[in-house]
Amino acid sequence: MGQANDRLEPPERLVRAAGATGGARQWLASLPMTVQEYLERWELTPERVQTPGGRSSMAVLVRRSDGTPALLKLALPDGRAAAELAALEHWNGFGAVRVLRAEPEEGALLLERLHGDVSLRSLPEQKALLEASATLQRLWVAPPEDFPLPSVDEHTAALAGELRADTWPVEARALVDEALELRDALAGGESACLLHGDYRQGKVLSADRVPWLAVSPRPLVGDRAYDLASLVRDRADTLLASPGAAAIVRRRVAKLADSLEVDRERLRGWTLFRTVEAGVRERSELLLEFAALL
Repeated sequence: MGQANDRLEPPERLVRAAGATGGARQWLASLPMTVQEYLERWELTPERVQTPGGRSSMAVLVRRSDGTPALLKLALPDGRAAAELAALEHWNGFGAVRVLRAEPEEGALLLERLHGDVSLRSLPEQKALLEASATLQRLWVAPPEDFPLPSVDEHTAALAGELRADTWPVEARALVDEALELRDALAGGESACLLHGDYRQGKVLSADRVPWLAVSPRPLVGDRAYDLASLVRDRADTLLASPGAAAIVRRRVAKLADSLEVDRERLRGWTLFRTVEAGVRERSELLLEFAALL
Protein backbone atom coordinates (compact mmCIF):
# COMPACT_ATOMS: atom_id res chain seq x y z
CA MET A 1 0.00 0.00 0.00
CA GLY A 2 2.97 2.34 0.37
CA GLN A 3 2.98 3.14 -3.37
CA ALA A 4 -0.75 3.96 -3.60
CA ASN A 5 -0.52 7.75 -3.38
CA ASP A 6 -0.12 8.24 -7.12
CA ARG A 7 -3.56 6.65 -7.58
CA LEU A 8 -5.28 8.53 -4.78
CA GLU A 9 -5.53 12.07 -6.10
CA PRO A 10 -8.87 13.87 -5.62
CA PRO A 11 -11.11 13.88 -8.72
CA GLU A 12 -11.28 17.01 -10.83
CA ARG A 13 -14.93 17.65 -9.92
CA LEU A 14 -14.04 17.82 -6.23
CA VAL A 15 -11.05 20.04 -6.89
CA ARG A 16 -13.18 22.50 -8.87
CA ALA A 17 -16.07 22.53 -6.39
CA ALA A 18 -14.16 22.58 -3.10
CA GLY A 19 -11.06 24.55 -4.08
CA ALA A 20 -12.57 28.02 -3.66
CA THR A 21 -11.34 28.64 -0.10
CA GLY A 22 -7.92 28.47 1.50
CA GLY A 23 -8.96 25.87 4.05
CA ALA A 24 -10.42 23.62 1.41
CA ARG A 25 -7.33 23.92 -0.77
CA GLN A 26 -5.19 22.81 2.14
CA TRP A 27 -7.53 19.87 2.78
CA LEU A 28 -7.42 18.89 -0.90
CA ALA A 29 -3.64 18.99 -0.97
CA SER A 30 -3.43 16.65 2.02
CA LEU A 31 -6.06 14.19 0.79
CA PRO A 32 -3.72 11.58 -0.75
CA MET A 33 -1.76 11.37 2.52
CA THR A 34 -4.98 11.29 4.57
CA VAL A 35 -6.37 8.45 2.46
CA GLN A 36 -3.12 6.55 2.87
CA GLU A 37 -3.31 6.94 6.65
CA TYR A 38 -6.82 5.47 6.77
CA LEU A 39 -5.88 2.63 4.45
CA GLU A 40 -3.16 1.62 6.87
CA ARG A 41 -5.06 2.30 10.09
CA TRP A 42 -8.22 0.46 9.02
CA GLU A 43 -6.35 -2.27 7.10
CA LEU A 44 -7.88 -1.45 3.73
CA THR A 45 -6.64 -2.27 0.26
CA PRO A 46 -7.43 0.42 -2.34
CA GLU A 47 -8.91 -0.42 -5.71
CA ARG A 48 -9.60 2.96 -7.28
CA VAL A 49 -10.92 6.45 -6.63
CA GLN A 50 -14.60 6.74 -7.55
CA THR A 51 -15.09 9.21 -10.39
CA PRO A 52 -16.46 11.67 -11.21
CA GLY A 53 -17.30 11.60 -7.49
CA GLY A 54 -18.95 14.24 -5.34
CA ARG A 55 -18.39 17.95 -4.83
CA SER A 56 -17.63 17.87 -1.12
CA SER A 57 -16.05 14.46 -0.52
CA MET A 58 -13.68 11.90 -2.03
CA ALA A 59 -14.67 8.24 -2.25
CA VAL A 60 -12.24 5.35 -2.65
CA LEU A 61 -13.32 1.82 -3.46
CA VAL A 62 -11.50 -0.48 -1.04
CA ARG A 63 -11.45 -3.98 0.38
CA ARG A 64 -11.30 -4.79 4.07
CA SER A 65 -8.80 -7.21 5.57
CA ASP A 66 -11.27 -10.09 5.12
CA GLY A 67 -11.73 -9.25 1.44
CA THR A 68 -15.21 -7.69 1.68
CA PRO A 69 -15.75 -4.62 -0.50
CA ALA A 70 -16.34 -1.24 1.09
CA LEU A 71 -16.14 2.47 0.33
CA LEU A 72 -13.89 4.92 2.15
CA LYS A 73 -15.41 8.41 2.13
CA LEU A 74 -13.44 11.46 3.20
CA ALA A 75 -15.52 14.63 3.45
CA LEU A 76 -14.64 18.26 3.99
CA PRO A 77 -14.10 18.76 7.75
CA ASP A 78 -17.06 21.11 8.06
CA GLY A 79 -19.22 19.08 10.44
CA ARG A 80 -21.39 17.47 7.77
CA ALA A 81 -19.84 14.04 8.29
CA ALA A 82 -21.01 13.98 11.92
CA ALA A 83 -24.58 14.78 10.89
CA GLU A 84 -24.44 12.23 8.08
CA LEU A 85 -23.15 9.58 10.48
CA ALA A 86 -25.89 10.36 13.02
CA ALA A 87 -28.59 9.85 10.40
CA LEU A 88 -27.03 6.73 8.86
CA GLU A 89 -26.53 5.08 12.24
CA HIS A 90 -30.09 5.96 13.21
CA TRP A 91 -31.43 4.30 10.04
CA ASN A 92 -29.09 1.34 10.71
CA GLY A 93 -29.13 0.14 7.11
CA PHE A 94 -32.91 0.38 6.72
CA GLY A 95 -33.38 2.27 3.48
CA ALA A 96 -29.86 3.72 3.56
CA VAL A 97 -26.25 2.64 3.22
CA ARG A 98 -24.75 1.02 6.32
CA VAL A 99 -21.78 2.49 8.24
CA LEU A 100 -18.93 0.08 8.97
CA ARG A 101 -16.55 2.43 10.75
CA ALA A 102 -16.23 6.17 11.26
CA GLU A 103 -14.18 9.07 12.57
CA PRO A 104 -16.66 11.88 11.90
CA GLU A 105 -14.51 14.61 13.44
CA GLU A 106 -12.02 13.92 10.62
CA GLY A 107 -14.74 13.54 8.01
CA ALA A 108 -13.97 9.83 7.52
CA LEU A 109 -16.66 7.20 6.94
CA LEU A 110 -16.24 3.58 5.91
CA LEU A 111 -19.45 2.45 4.21
CA GLU A 112 -20.80 -0.75 2.73
CA ARG A 113 -20.08 -0.93 -0.99
CA LEU A 114 -23.01 -0.21 -3.29
CA HIS A 115 -23.11 -0.16 -7.08
CA GLY A 116 -22.10 3.46 -7.46
CA ASP A 117 -22.60 3.53 -11.22
CA VAL A 118 -26.23 2.38 -11.02
CA SER A 119 -28.74 4.83 -9.55
CA LEU A 120 -32.48 5.19 -9.95
CA ARG A 121 -31.74 7.43 -12.92
CA SER A 122 -30.99 4.24 -14.85
CA LEU A 123 -34.67 3.23 -14.63
CA PRO A 124 -37.61 4.49 -16.71
CA GLU A 125 -39.05 7.59 -15.06
CA GLN A 126 -42.24 6.11 -13.61
CA LYS A 127 -40.42 3.09 -12.18
CA ALA A 128 -37.73 5.36 -10.74
CA LEU A 129 -40.29 7.55 -8.98
CA LEU A 130 -42.03 4.48 -7.56
CA GLU A 131 -38.78 3.07 -6.16
CA ALA A 132 -37.70 6.50 -4.90
CA SER A 133 -40.96 6.92 -3.00
CA ALA A 134 -40.72 3.46 -1.43
CA THR A 135 -37.13 4.04 -0.28
CA LEU A 136 -37.86 7.51 1.09
CA GLN A 137 -40.77 6.21 3.13
CA ARG A 138 -38.35 3.97 5.03
CA LEU A 139 -36.22 6.96 5.98
CA TRP A 140 -39.03 9.05 7.44
CA VAL A 141 -38.75 8.14 11.12
CA ALA A 142 -38.51 10.02 14.39
CA PRO A 143 -35.17 11.87 14.58
CA PRO A 144 -32.31 10.65 16.81
CA GLU A 145 -32.51 11.96 20.35
CA ASP A 146 -28.77 11.89 21.05
CA PHE A 147 -27.64 14.11 18.15
CA PRO A 148 -29.38 17.44 17.48
CA LEU A 149 -29.87 18.01 13.77
CA PRO A 150 -30.78 21.33 12.14
CA SER A 151 -34.43 21.92 11.36
CA VAL A 152 -35.94 22.72 7.99
CA ASP A 153 -36.99 26.09 9.42
CA GLU A 154 -33.42 26.96 10.48
CA HIS A 155 -31.90 25.74 7.24
CA THR A 156 -34.35 27.52 4.95
CA ALA A 157 -34.20 30.74 6.99
CA ALA A 158 -30.48 30.89 6.16
CA LEU A 159 -31.18 30.12 2.50
CA ALA A 160 -33.90 32.77 2.38
CA GLY A 161 -31.51 35.32 3.85
CA GLU A 162 -28.93 34.56 1.17
CA LEU A 163 -31.60 34.71 -1.52
CA ARG A 164 -32.74 38.13 -0.35
CA ALA A 165 -29.15 39.38 -0.37
CA ASP A 166 -28.31 37.90 -3.77
CA THR A 167 -28.60 39.65 -7.09
CA TRP A 168 -30.88 37.98 -9.59
CA PRO A 169 -32.23 38.70 -13.06
CA VAL A 170 -35.09 41.19 -13.21
CA GLU A 171 -37.23 38.57 -14.95
CA ALA A 172 -36.87 36.32 -11.89
CA ARG A 173 -38.23 38.95 -9.48
CA ALA A 174 -41.77 37.56 -9.31
CA LEU A 175 -40.49 34.01 -8.78
CA VAL A 176 -38.12 35.09 -6.00
CA ASP A 177 -40.84 37.07 -4.25
CA GLU A 178 -43.23 34.11 -4.42
CA ALA A 179 -40.56 31.69 -3.21
CA LEU A 180 -39.78 33.84 -0.18
CA GLU A 181 -43.46 34.31 0.67
CA LEU A 182 -44.07 30.58 0.42
CA ARG A 183 -41.08 29.76 2.62
CA ASP A 184 -42.35 32.10 5.34
CA ALA A 185 -45.85 30.60 5.12
CA LEU A 186 -44.59 27.00 5.22
CA ALA A 187 -42.12 27.37 8.08
CA GLY A 188 -43.17 25.71 11.31
CA GLY A 189 -46.25 24.10 9.82
CA GLU A 190 -45.52 20.37 10.10
CA SER A 191 -44.40 17.93 12.79
CA ALA A 192 -40.73 16.90 13.06
CA CYS A 193 -39.48 13.96 11.01
CA LEU A 194 -35.96 12.83 10.12
CA LEU A 195 -35.33 13.84 6.51
CA HIS A 196 -32.62 12.86 4.03
CA GLY A 197 -32.31 16.53 3.11
CA ASP A 198 -30.83 16.07 -0.38
CA TYR A 199 -33.01 13.32 -1.77
CA ARG A 200 -33.16 12.70 -5.51
CA GLN A 201 -32.88 9.78 -7.91
CA GLY A 202 -29.09 10.05 -8.17
CA LYS A 203 -28.79 9.58 -4.39
CA VAL A 204 -30.45 6.14 -4.46
CA LEU A 205 -28.04 3.40 -5.58
CA SER A 206 -28.34 -0.25 -6.48
CA ALA A 207 -27.35 -2.57 -3.62
CA ASP A 208 -26.90 -6.30 -2.94
CA ARG A 209 -28.78 -6.87 0.32
CA VAL A 210 -31.81 -4.91 -0.95
CA PRO A 211 -32.48 -3.48 -4.43
CA TRP A 212 -31.97 0.22 -3.55
CA LEU A 213 -30.39 2.26 -0.76
CA ALA A 214 -30.06 6.00 -0.19
CA VAL A 215 -26.64 7.61 0.22
CA SER A 216 -25.10 10.97 1.17
CA PRO A 217 -27.83 12.51 3.34
CA ARG A 218 -27.67 16.09 4.51
CA PRO A 219 -30.10 15.36 7.31
CA LEU A 220 -32.66 17.80 8.60
CA VAL A 221 -35.67 17.56 10.89
CA GLY A 222 -39.03 18.85 9.77
CA ASP A 223 -41.68 18.76 7.06
CA ARG A 224 -41.72 15.63 4.89
CA ALA A 225 -42.83 17.69 1.89
CA TYR A 226 -39.44 19.44 1.96
CA ASP A 227 -37.72 16.09 1.32
CA LEU A 228 -39.71 15.48 -1.86
CA ALA A 229 -38.93 18.79 -3.54
CA SER A 230 -35.76 17.72 -5.38
CA LEU A 231 -37.50 14.55 -6.51
CA VAL A 232 -40.20 16.66 -8.17
CA ARG A 233 -37.63 18.37 -10.38
CA ASP A 234 -35.59 15.26 -11.23
CA ARG A 235 -34.86 15.03 -14.97
CA ALA A 236 -35.99 18.63 -15.38
CA ASP A 237 -34.18 19.00 -18.71
CA THR A 238 -36.09 16.11 -20.24
CA LEU A 239 -39.36 17.29 -18.76
CA LEU A 240 -38.98 20.85 -20.05
CA ALA A 241 -38.43 19.51 -23.57
CA SER A 242 -41.70 17.56 -23.46
CA PRO A 243 -45.01 18.82 -24.86
CA GLY A 244 -47.34 19.93 -22.06
CA ALA A 245 -44.50 20.30 -19.54
CA ALA A 246 -46.59 22.32 -17.06
CA ALA A 247 -49.27 19.64 -16.92
CA ILE A 248 -46.63 16.95 -16.43
CA VAL A 249 -45.14 18.87 -13.49
CA ARG A 250 -48.55 19.28 -11.86
CA ARG A 251 -49.27 15.56 -12.26
CA ARG A 252 -45.90 14.67 -10.76
CA VAL A 253 -46.53 16.89 -7.72
CA ALA A 254 -49.99 15.36 -7.26
CA LYS A 255 -48.78 11.78 -7.69
CA LEU A 256 -45.85 12.10 -5.28
CA ALA A 257 -47.93 13.94 -2.70
CA ASP A 258 -50.77 11.45 -2.81
CA SER A 259 -48.56 8.34 -2.82
CA LEU A 260 -46.70 9.52 0.31
CA GLU A 261 -49.66 11.24 2.00
CA VAL A 262 -48.12 14.70 1.81
CA ASP A 263 -50.15 17.87 1.29
CA ARG A 264 -50.01 18.88 -2.38
CA GLU A 265 -49.77 22.60 -1.75
CA ARG A 266 -46.97 22.17 0.78
CA LEU A 267 -45.07 20.05 -1.72
CA ARG A 268 -45.59 22.61 -4.47
CA GLY A 269 -44.47 25.41 -2.15
CA TRP A 270 -41.28 23.75 -0.97
CA THR A 271 -40.47 22.66 -4.51
CA LEU A 272 -40.83 26.20 -5.79
CA PHE A 273 -38.72 27.65 -2.97
CA ARG A 274 -35.94 25.08 -3.32
CA THR A 275 -35.91 25.32 -7.12
CA VAL A 276 -35.79 29.12 -7.17
CA GLU A 277 -33.10 29.21 -4.47
CA ALA A 278 -30.97 26.71 -6.39
CA GLY A 279 -31.67 28.46 -9.69
CA VAL A 280 -30.47 31.83 -8.38
CA ARG A 281 -27.45 30.36 -6.55
CA GLU A 282 -26.37 28.28 -9.56
CA ARG A 283 -27.40 30.93 -12.12
CA SER A 284 -29.45 28.20 -13.81
CA GLU A 285 -32.00 29.33 -16.38
CA LEU A 286 -33.25 25.74 -16.58
CA LEU A 287 -34.18 25.64 -12.88
CA LEU A 288 -35.88 29.03 -13.02
CA GLU A 289 -37.82 27.89 -16.09
CA PHE A 290 -38.88 24.79 -14.19
CA ALA A 291 -39.93 26.87 -11.18
CA ALA A 292 -42.13 28.99 -13.43
CA LEU A 293 -44.14 25.87 -14.31
CA LEU A 294 -45.07 25.32 -10.67
